[in-house]
Amino acid sequence: MNDDFPRIITLQRKERKISQKKAATDLGISQALLSHYEKGIRECGLDFLVRIADYYNVSCDYLLGRTPEPGGKTLTLEEIPDDDGNNEMPSNEAIRFYRKIINNSISLLFSFSQRANSVTLIREVSSYLMLSVYKLFRIIYNACPHNDQKLFRVPKVVANDSSNAIISLNESNIKAASSGIALGTNDAVEDGETLYVTTATLSKDFSEYASSLLNLIKISEDSIEKTRDELQPAKKGS
Repeated sequence: MNDDFPRIITLQRKERKISQKKAATDLGISQALLSHYEKGIRECGLDFLVRIADYYNVSCDYLLGRTPEPGGKTLTLEEIPDDDGNNEMPSNEAIRFYRKIINNSISLLFSFSQRANSVTLIREVSSYLMLSVYKLFRIIYNACPHNDQKLFRVPKVVANDSSNAIISLNESNIKAASSGIALGTNDAVEDGETLYVTTATLSKDFSEYASSLLNLIKISEDSIEKTRDELQPAKKGS
């Protein structure tokens, strides 16, 4: 049983605001059977896979989770635009690939956040990202005992925990602002619909960076699932 297929066909239907009954009628099957497909109770045949791919105008590979892009495109390094103005790419292709995906996903995140016209949202997202990079740089910098700590004003012993505390506050403020809740002197997103996005509008409105974000989501969730699977046996045995 493919775990991605039920999730993706449900996502595509709901993004298009098509009722389950109408989709089933259009696809020539019963609503009960479509419900089973969307819940992962039953597995469809190849003929239905092709039929529903045509119905939603997406690729079979996308429906099966083999690619994160609805059109079935596989992202290559050369197809990812540079967004940091630095054309001196490292020689290691994997580093180049991930760096470009991250850079472009951050650009998309900022563009997406700006839609909401909230100063708080942009400020808190910026702080969250900057402190995350700061933490990682300091961890790697501290790996060499000869690196001088005078580069930093904040003592090493408190830097990491202090950063974590502020990042947690950033995350809390981002959740509040994006939910329309103005805390203290912060503003908030007045119209939540400005943050509405679908797989189709993502590729249309952020065409330059959508591929990077979709691939980042897939890579991240593959990592999450792999780690959870690796930890599961240890939990059972404890």
